[in-house]
Amino acid sequence: MKSPTFIFGFLFDTFAYYIAHLNKKKIINDPVYGFITIPSELVFDLIEHPYFQRLRYIKQLGMTHLVYPGALHTRFHHALGAMHLMSTAIETLCNKGQDITDEEHEAVTIAILLHDIGHGPFSHALEQSIVQGISHEDISTAMMDRINRDLGGKLQMAIDIFNDTYHKKFLHQLVSSQLDMDRMDYLNRDSFFTGVSEGVISSERIIKMLNVVDDHIVVEEKGIYSIENFLISRRLMYWQVYLHKTVIAAEQLLGKILMRARELALKGVPLFATPALSHFLVNTINKEAFKKEEEHLDIFSTLDDSDIMSAIKVWAGCDDLVLATLCHNLINRKLYHVDISTRVSSQHVLDDLIKAAIKKYHITENDAHYFVFTDTIRNNAYKVGDGNIRILMKDGTIKDITEASDYSSLGALTRTVKKHITCYAKELL
Repeated sequence: MKSPTFIFGFLFDTFAYYIAHLNKKKIINDPVYGFITIPSELVFDLIEHPYFQRLRYIKQLGMTHLVYPGALHTRFHHALGAMHLMSTAIETLCNKGQDITDEEHEAVTIAILLHDIGHGPFSHALEQSIVQGISHEDISTAMMDRINRDLGGKLQMAIDIFNDTYHKKFLHQLVSSQLDMDRMDYLNRDSFFTGVSEGVISSERIIKMLNVVDDHIVVEEKGIYSIENFLISRRLMYWQVYLHKTVIAAEQLLGKILMRARELALKGVPLFATPALSHFLVNTINKEAFKKEEEHLDIFSTLDDSDIMSAIKVWAGCDDLVLATLCHNLINRKLYHVDISTRVSSQHVLDDLIKAAIKKYHITENDAHYFVFTDTIRNNAYKVGDGNIRILMKDGTIKDITEASDYSSLGALTRTVKKHITCYAKELL
């Protein structure tokens, strides 16, 4: 007969085990979808990982809050929302008879959860500025590989799905395509937090219309109108939010600040910066170096919006007039004036603005380009041939959405709209 001490110890260990595991079955209250359930212990552990927790401190929409004050949501919010939509999509496909194992369900959920884990500060606003020639997708893959190694290979299927090397191609399409859970969530979420109602899409209805034919995601014909709304909403969100002229002005200003700081740092000028930011200011790190030297990934994983903003607040009082002026302008929302046109700006106009900047700030012509410059923007709601949105017609045939739709203007969404922008300090007007 077992002693009371043994029995008590056994019961205590059992109780502790169940408490530890039940504690991972969290429910998160999301403002867009309501209650979101964390589906497994592994997913919970990934959410708890420092790489993922960092996303709490990276804004989803960069500097957009300077135009839409409510746009303060984070990549953390977005990743959880995309995970929720993925769970709904997999459940829908399973109910329609698609063969998706529990392991594949968990893996594709992890792939979408971690799809943005490699974003740098302010999301897209500073992409390519901190590390040259490497995208956030590349960094996401590197982070996933690191976590996978630490967990003894538990993420391998998720990584294969993310990289589109898994044999069931439709799973990758749910993660990355022109109709993926990423786009569905960010349109709904960004619309919610900015208050721009044109971005609202019927994500629940679209997901209910999904199916798989010949290893490709398709949308049943009765979901055509929801897809039309999805594409039109995406186009409108780009013009009204992502490419809003004032958002462009703020993000260009942020980019110029980091460019000037790097220029000074590489010349040996001492600048205040957190250790993580300083590492990327004083070193020129390309894609190859980032992949080969793990130190860069370790340091990048500690970098978020707060590193940038703390530096900008200090740089506003630095001795370099260009950097100090740019930082002061961002802090006080004195953004660039932005002209958007289908034509390239007149060189005569640019020359006059550059002369005005030289005179006003007493700077060189080279430095004047921090206050006067041009760039281009592009808006393309749908690319034919790039992971097409396939419609399953009632007769069993498959058509591209542009062929299946009777909306005459939908074809125009396949055209890339390119516009030229001219940015200059408002003081030069």
